[in-house]
Amino acid sequence: MLRGFPPVIAAHTHTLILGSFPGEASLAAGQYYAHPRNQFWRLLGAVIGEPLLHESPYDERLIRVLSHGIGIWDVLDACHREGSLDSAIRHAQPNDFDSLREHAPELRKVCFNGKTSGRFAPVIAAAGYDTLVLPSSSPANATLSFEKKRVLWQQLLD
Repeated sequence: MLRGFPPVIAAHTHTLILGSFPGEASLAAGQYYAHPRNQFWRLLGAVIGEPLLHESPYDERLIRVLSHGIGIWDVLDACHREGSLDSAIRHAQPNDFDSLREHAPELRKVCFNGKTSGRFAPVIAAAGYDTLVLPSSSPANATLSFEKKRVLWQQLLD
């Protein structure tokens, strides 16, 4: 059984981005979106106007993201999976979303990084949050250009 990471949130977090589950590179590094070809940091940096370069220290990137009221987590706490593809996820255990109200009382909007995590949108919406499913930042999602993804990701701030 693989275990995910704790949420990156603060009391003033108003928007949360949920992925599905960390890939192999992320699990090995102990960091969200550690694969250098994943466009997460580049997309988010473009949206918030901060240089979130993959080469920048991870803790520095997290501080910058949190300073904009944005948090990062995954829909799954644990699962079995060979490789990094979402389609290989088995025996998934969701995270405890009820804990969000305690740790991020200002949270209003939950965005999903891709369709797999987006399957949780109805559950999160039923809990009273605004939801938005974004195109995946994964290198496996090559159907949209970076620029088209960036335009859609800009809705994070709406």
